[in-house]
Amino acid sequence: MEKNIPCITKNLDAGYGGVAYIRNINIQVGKNEKVAIIGPNGAGKTTIMNTLVGILKPLRGEVQIFGNDIRYLEPHKIVELGISIVPEGGRVFPRLTVLENILASISRNRKTSITLEELFRLFPILKDRKDQLAGTLSGGEQRMLAIARAIARSPKFLIVDELSLGLAPKIISAIYASLNVLWETANISMLITEQYIKRALEFSHRAYLVENGSIVLEGPSVELLDNPNIKETYLKIHE
Repeated sequence: MEKNIPCITKNLDAGYGGVAYIRNINIQVGKNEKVAIIGPNGAGKTTIMNTLVGILKPLRGEVQIFGNDIRYLEPHKIVELGISIVPEGGRVFPRLTVLENILASISRNRKTSITLEELFRLFPILKDRKDQLAGTLSGGEQRMLAIARAIARSPKFLIVDELSLGLAPKIISAIYASLNVLWETANISMLITEQYIKRALEFSHRAYLVENGSIVLEGPSVELLDNPNIKETYLKIHE
């Protein structure tokens, strides 16, 4: 098992009620690599993410996180391996302020290497809203706060599910810009799922296209951006 590789799945099947919603999933996220899982709504992207963090248990195959077989680990033990996940929609404590939300995450990891000032540099709007109740933030601001809370734990591997779902283009651009700065400065690996396929491919090094629970295409993102099938079906770019 490779201790330096954040994530490997081998012939992974998973789902609900004993029924496989994803089948034969083989993905890898390398050290300091940005990887995207792209595909339409309902393709199985979130099911993959939930299996990586132990919310779902594999029906078949393997999941390794930093060389650890996580099939029999509880989610909190998987997080302790160095993962932070931002689930679809994000999660914040609505009755706490922005600052209290972030501090609650930092306090769980006394060895955290990122400071409050650095988080506010990544998401300046959160500094402006630091004394505001999280539940009164806009959807995009809550998404930023959820990502900031995940980063505050100083993960080695950050997972963001359905990054741009329901967000305005300006907020999407701000989040991607912040994640790029984080990647450049923090030596972190990232895995995102995304319906906004062009944006995900421009952000990532490699990508996997998932349709109907299976990987149908994979490769360097720059090559997938130029793939005729992706252009026709997802990017609406015609030769």
